[in-house]
Amino acid sequence: MLASVVIRTYNEEKYLDELLSAVNKQKCAVVDLEIVIVDSGSTDKTLEIANKHHANVTHIKKSEFTFGRSLNVGCEFANGDILVFVSGHCIPVDENWLDELCKPLINNAVVYSYGRQQGRDTTKYSEYRHFDKWFPEYSKLPQEGYFCNNANAAITRDAWQKFKFDEDLSGLEDMHLAQKLVEAGEKVGYVASSSVFHIHDETWRQVRVRYEREAYALHQIMPQVHFSFSDFCRFFTSSVLTDFGAALKDKVFTSKFVEIVLFRYNHYWGTYKGHHEVRKLSSSLKHHYFYPKDLDKETYHETENSSSATNESK
Repeated sequence: MLASVVIRTYNEEKYLDELLSAVNKQKCAVVDLEIVIVDSGSTDKTLEIANKHHANVTHIKKSEFTFGRSLNVGCEFANGDILVFVSGHCIPVDENWLDELCKPLINNAVVYSYGRQQGRDTTKYSEYRHFDKWFPEYSKLPQEGYFCNNANAAITRDAWQKFKFDEDLSGLEDMHLAQKLVEAGEKVGYVASSSVFHIHDETWRQVRVRYEREAYALHQIMPQVHFSFSDFCRFFTSSVLTDFGAALKDKVFTSKFVEIVLFRYNHYWGTYKGHHEVRKLSSSLKHHYFYPKDLDKETYHETENSSSATNESK
């Protein structure tokens, strides 16, 4: 059975060579391998690296990019009966990653699986704890609910074709599709034995934008969920104190004190902003969410702040 590993890229040269090398080293005892790159206008060495590793490359216009649309383009372009998703800044931990991720689909235990994520390199201390919470050391096949994460996931082509990814969401397209599949009677599962290092190399502003984007999407998927300013205060305080306790136990409290506060502030302030963002997903807001590393920061934020003030006054 052919498994197509679909990777969305935009200027991912930093880790892409290591990622593709690790993918090509997979044992592939239960699946055959195809690599598909969906590029949205890289200007660095991304495409050169993709060609070096004999990846099949397709393109999406930067102006048309959303996470869901890019994945749908990649899935249509791919040939596999199993569609595997991995972020351009994730690295498989071992040579069994692909087989382990695909086995539950081949065995009909689930139609959508997602694997473990671990921190490495520039991963913040609080994010290590986030990974430990949502991606534990034990599998859940199938699981309760529809949490899922496409940084390390696989789905059968038949299941993807039932609904495909929502192309209008600013994020959480994975959880949205999983929700639809579960509601249709299908099963989703977590595979702890299929693990990747997920490397977030972000500024604090980019951390905030990431959580803002996801909260904006969650509000669209589940409008009944609310996140108030008092929720921000409560979650920020409790998470900082919990992280402080863990840092004391790990004997890194002094070195991680400021990082913990900044991460949790940007995490929950971004969440608060995203839940209260009511603007249409305009081209400027899409750029803000999808290409935060690619902006002229001062000029862009002057425009965004002016736009926000205008919308809030209506």
